[in-house]
Amino acid sequence: MNTKIRCLLLDDELPGLAYLKMICEQMDELEVVRAFNSPEVLLREWQSLDFDLLITDIEMPGMNGLQVADAIKGKAIIFTTAYKNFAVDAFDRDAVDYVVKPVKQERLLQAVQKVSARLAKTVKAPKQIQLNTDRGKALISTAKIFCVMTSDIDSRDKIIVLGDKSKIIVKNCSFEKLLEMLPEDEFSRINKKAVIALKHVQFYAHDEITADMLLPDGRHYTFPLSEIYRSDFTSKLKK
Repeated sequence: MNTKIRCLLLDDELPGLAYLKMICEQMDELEVVRAFNSPEVLLREWQSLDFDLLITDIEMPGMNGLQVADAIKGKAIIFTTAYKNFAVDAFDRDAVDYVVKPVKQERLLQAVQKVSARLAKTVKAPKQIQLNTDRGKALISTAKIFCVMTSDIDSRDKIIVLGDKSKIIVKNCSFEKLLEMLPEDEFSRINKKAVIALKHVQFYAHDEITADMLLPDGRHYTFPLSEIYRSDFTSKLKK
């Protein structure tokens, strides 16, 4: 890859975290976005951060690194630990590598190079779709879409909300037509009036979805999850 791998670091022991941060910052391949010494704080903040890789300790009080990896979707993971007996659990989570402490820079670099190779294979050109809007034809990157909702003014129209909270009015377009154009594994219909980008799902319950995007008043966007769409939605999240 030509660009640096953006990473988060997690270790509950501050001396170990400081050492890990130091050796990572010495690698040309890495850019350290944030260093955390609390799993709970990382899980509150990770979805608002732009990163490719998490380098995490396993044994920590309260919540361990394996549980953190279970909660984070779509990111490369390198585990660091003083214990060799976690290797099976780590690779069950599709970890890129498992580095035994004390971490040596040369060994960590090998792990980072594996991440680089994996990311190079998964990089895709952003998909764009062409739609008729109230301002004419528009090319829209699907990666920038947060959700699509039925217009309150005319149900034949749809409102696309982008990740920067701007909105696009799509004229006379059904959800069925939109879903044919959107990447199937990245979007899901959740009720009669909404489609959501799965990467923006923060929590979901039996009948409600909480997104990682905030409304102007500071509350999170929430959506009803209809029974008719629940099975398809949950199966896509588990992939």
